[in-house]
Amino acid sequence: MHWLRKNLLGIIAILVLVYLFIPIAVIMVLSFNKPQGKFNLSWNQFSTDAWTNLCGVPGVCSSFVKSIEIGIIATLIATALGTMVAFALVRYRFKGRSTTNLLIFMPMATPEVVMGASLLALFLNLRFPLGEVTVLIAHIMFIISFVVVTVKARLQGMDPRIEEAARDLYADPRAVFRYVTFPLVLPGILGAALLGFSLSFDDFIISYFNAGTLVTFPIYIWGAAQRGIPVQVNALATIVFLVALSIVLIGQFVSYRRRKSLESVPIIDDEALTSVDALSRS
Repeated sequence: MHWLRKNLLGIIAILVLVYLFIPIAVIMVLSFNKPQGKFNLSWNQFSTDAWTNLCGVPGVCSSFVKSIEIGIIATLIATALGTMVAFALVRYRFKGRSTTNLLIFMPMATPEVVMGASLLALFLNLRFPLGEVTVLIAHIMFIISFVVVTVKARLQGMDPRIEEAARDLYADPRAVFRYVTFPLVLPGILGAALLGFSLSFDDFIISYFNAGTLVTFPIYIWGAAQRGIPVQVNALATIVFLVALSIVLIGQFVSYRRRKSLESVPIIDDEALTSVDALSRS
C-alpha cells in the first residue's frame, strides 16, 4: 500500500500516455494491413503495399502535399508576424496594449465553426474567390494567436539582466539582439512554429468553410471516410508522426548536450575569487 501511494502519480501518468498513444499505434499497425473490403478497420493480412505505393490512390499525395505547402507558408508568415507582436507587447508600453492582449486570445477562444463561417461570409461579401489563398489567410489568422502566446511566454521568462550586461559591455542594440536576445528567444520561436504548423496541417473546419474546390489532406480524409479510407492514409499519417517524433527527440538531445556542456564549464567559487583579488593587490 505504501508503494502504491508513493508511485500513484507515476502510474497515472503512464496510463494516460498509453491511452493517448493507443490510437496512434492502431494507425501504424493498420498501415501494414491489407483490408478485405473498402474499410480498413480490422486486421486481415500483413502487407507493405501501402508503403511501397503511397500515391497509388488518386488524390492522396496531392492533398497531402497541398496541406504541407499551406502549413509551411502559413507558419512562416504567422511566426514572423506573431514574434514581432510578442516583442511589442512585452518590451513596449503603448496605448491600447491591454486591449491588444485581450484580442490576441479571441481567435483561440472562438469556436472554429464560428471562425470558419465568419471568414466565409467575409470572403463572399468581398467577392474573393475561395481557394488556396483564402485558406492560407484563414490559417495565418488563427495561428498568429498561438505564436504570440508562445513567444510572449518565452520573453517574459527571460532575465533582463543578461541584456543589460551586454549593453554594459558596449554592445549596440543590434549586437544585443543578434547575439543575446535572439538566441534566447529562438527555442520559443521554433516551438511556436512547430505548434503553428501542426495546427495548420490538421485543420479541417476552417479549411472546409473556405477551401472552395481545394482539397487538403483533412478534407480528403473526411470525404474518403464515407467510401472507405485507403491504407495509404495510415502510412502517411505514420510518416508525419515519426517525423514529428524525430524533431522532438533531436531537440531534446540538443538541449541535453547543451546542458552537459554548460555543466562541464568550471565555476570559480568565492574563495578562489578572493585569492585572485588578494594576489592582484599584492
